[in-house]
Amino acid sequence: MDNRHGDDSAAIREQLELYHLIFDTLPSGAMVTDPNGIVTHFNTNYARFLGIDVQKSIGKHCTEVVENTRMHIVGKSGKAEINQVQVIRGQNIVVHRIPMRKNGKVIAVFGLVMFQDSGEVVKLAKKLHSLESKVNSYEKELLKFRSTRYTLDSIIGTSRSITGLKQEALMAAANTSPVLITGESGTGKELFAQAIHHASPRKLQPFIHLNCAAIPKDLLESELFGYERGAFTGALTGGKPGKFELADQGTIFLDEIGDLPFEMQPKLLRVLEEKSFERVGGNSLIRSDFRLIAATNADLENLIKEGRFRKDLYYRLNVMSLHIPPLRERPEDIAPLAGHLLTCIARKNGFDAIRVNAAALTALGGHSWQGNVRELANVLERAMLTMHDDEIQPADLPFLARKSATPGAETAIQPIRHIQADAEKEAILAALRKTGNNKAEAASLLGIHRTQLYKKLKKYGLSLKAGLECSK
Repeated sequence: MDNRHGDDSAAIREQLELYHLIFDTLPSGAMVTDPNGIVTHFNTNYARFLGIDVQKSIGKHCTEVVENTRMHIVGKSGKAEINQVQVIRGQNIVVHRIPMRKNGKVIAVFGLVMFQDSGEVVKLAKKLHSLESKVNSYEKELLKFRSTRYTLDSIIGTSRSITGLKQEALMAAANTSPVLITGESGTGKELFAQAIHHASPRKLQPFIHLNCAAIPKDLLESELFGYERGAFTGALTGGKPGKFELADQGTIFLDEIGDLPFEMQPKLLRVLEEKSFERVGGNSLIRSDFRLIAATNADLENLIKEGRFRKDLYYRLNVMSLHIPPLRERPEDIAPLAGHLLTCIARKNGFDAIRVNAAALTALGGHSWQGNVRELANVLERAMLTMHDDEIQPADLPFLARKSATPGAETAIQPIRHIQADAEKEAILAALRKTGNNKAEAASLLGIHRTQLYKKLKKYGLSLKAGLECSK
């Protein structure tokens, strides 16, 4: 019995010695008082900093040992004082004063000096400021890398319809409901989608774009939902995440949603409802917090009548809707758009700023613009590369002149690819004429590699001396 008590006492002494050693070797100064402020413990580092003897400090009131102390006040109030500044020996010191309780009653106060002097606090503040600056810089870089090219400021126009649409886009950015953007080809549906994402709290997260019309039907499911290893012949060995998985915390933009195969539509509806899915060939449920924006130039209500689009999916997509009117319905936007587009085109090609004179603007305003803003950009780029003055004049718009001179031209619709091909051919011929048929210089002027220029000459059936021949 006596031996057991002796062992217990020895263990208690060892434990107390360990606690004392821990307290005494704290790198910061430490002191403990009773609730009335009488010092009960004082560590060596604090005593060395103050230039006093530890043993002579024990039993004294804290105000006799440390100047400007509030340990006795905390003992009475029972309220902790964290990260407080205390002047000790002419220095600003950061301290903690923490009441210790037993059965709800304050039995002691623990004081801890966090820094030897204010200089260390200043150093820490500078380091934190530096880190904040780096974080802000990285966020800006991340925004450029992961997010979008276009913002609401990228949407050019002074018409009432465009002004109203920008306000609606801003409202759409404030929530996470699905958005359906409709409008003819070339009106800028993706631009609005990116602007909504950029104005939303998700702007630092991914913006994932998928054109439903560009993906073969048998690959669309794996593109949207991803696939597991060995899901099908040719699958990557490690599997692949789908667009919905990549869009977690961000936005997924499904362009040409009207071309989504009918058999895929219920799967999309389920993902919208549950925000979860399985990869092709997998059985694990994947959750994704995405925001959906869809766009189409098709009449979805007509597709519903034809049995080619599900009504329930349409209603789920059409929570918020933006309809972008065609350019011919807002002619007041042509002038500001032309100015903006020419600035971008000139910058891309290394040209000086280009203007459009009043007569040319009138000609632009009288065109039907079946290709909308995309067609306007093509016409302006072609005119800029072929013009003979420092501003675009009606003579530099032969395409528009031909269209206007042709009966019924206002209603004739030409495929965009044909318009783009014509623009490319005329730009190539103009560049060859300007460079005296020097292929390297012409390619540089066009912003393409010389090999690409040769391919385009072959594609359009132009001879290697096409530029000179046309200039004769």
